[in-house]
Amino acid sequence: MLPTFVTDTFLSVGLSNIMRGAGFFTKLIPIPQPTLLIGPGSSARLGHAVAGFGHKKLLIVTDSIISKLGLMQSMTDALKADGANYVVFDEITADAPVPLIDKCIAFYKKHGCDAIIAFGGGSSMDAAKAVAASVANNKSPLQLAGYFRGLKNPITIYAVPTTAGTGSEVTVAAVISNPATESKVVIVDSRLVPKMAALDPLLMTGLPPAITAATGMDALTHAVEAYLGQWGTPTTDGLALSAVSMIFENLLTAFKDGKNLEAREKMALASTYAGLAFTRANVGYVHAIAHQFGGKYHTPHGLANAILLPYVLKFSKPNVIEKLANLAVRAKLGQAGESQEALADKFIEAVESMNRTMGIPTQLDALREQDIPALAKAACWEAHIGYPVPRYMSPQTCEDLIRQLLPVKTGKSSKR
Repeated sequence: MLPTFVTDTFLSVGLSNIMRGAGFFTKLIPIPQPTLLIGPGSSARLGHAVAGFGHKKLLIVTDSIISKLGLMQSMTDALKADGANYVVFDEITADAPVPLIDKCIAFYKKHGCDAIIAFGGGSSMDAAKAVAASVANNKSPLQLAGYFRGLKNPITIYAVPTTAGTGSEVTVAAVISNPATESKVVIVDSRLVPKMAALDPLLMTGLPPAITAATGMDALTHAVEAYLGQWGTPTTDGLALSAVSMIFENLLTAFKDGKNLEAREKMALASTYAGLAFTRANVGYVHAIAHQFGGKYHTPHGLANAILLPYVLKFSKPNVIEKLANLAVRAKLGQAGESQEALADKFIEAVESMNRTMGIPTQLDALREQDIPALAKAACWEAHIGYPVPRYMSPQTCEDLIRQLLPVKTGKSSKR
């Protein structure tokens, strides 16, 4: 058997060439961008705007917590004031499982809807996208898994994110879960991008610190992986760098002072910028592994990304020292004249420090040794067929990385 570093080298050369070729074609795909309404009260402005489009009946897709908290009231009041009809499906749960999406599809058809407003976090937005594609094409979400599997345009979608993390309000993908296989399913189609989105910081001021932390690190991961990958363009690089700068300036403020509207609004913008960046430049191993954790253990996606990001950055560092140095400068962690190696280390250390400050664990309590080979194999498969990662790893190398996340023997996660 060849040593791991030899197999990793052959893998890297072959897959890098393939991904560079694929990246040329991805730059040619037109990706629409939604009209963005930004600032306090923008969810109500979206309600007025959508009412003016003359839809027969709108389906609002959300979760029970948002419904009980009354976060939608400003928007629904605007819809009512302008005579728009709507119904609410508020049963979405974490990971947007396929059976629940099937139930939402039936609800949509029963009520004769013709457009969807996604109101909530990533699960609600991704569920809404899956419903929109499935209804239009008369196919189940599982039949649409993959790239551009639907012939017909999805139902029109509008989005109101209530967390600053997923960026799903501007992306081409819907990530849902299949409980039968304990796996995540990704539907990708540029026509899934919502027509309009509202970034309303008033909806985010009540988020618990732990959710603020996980979703904020999710946004950071999107920006970082988009910037470090092989498909970046001047536009995506600019968006990713801006997102990183805003996150380092505002995430800890939003974490410590959830009522700070300025920090909340800038985090919402950062999440959207990161979403715009990765929807063109794509993501990498952090997401590939995190998706396996979500499917197997139901680990919240943002938390999984936050835990994994420092480990994957350390692995990727030899191939992206200059880019990591650029990230450090944009995050105001050092000056451009410093050693690139030192700046790269500063950026990784700053990510670890931010995780530690916000109580993000360094290990995953649910992880089990016997699951690691299958998790690594699935993660590598996902990454190698679609993600332009800057440095490739074999399944064995991936296993070694995941193994670092095993919980300590006491059963409690250590903290940075």
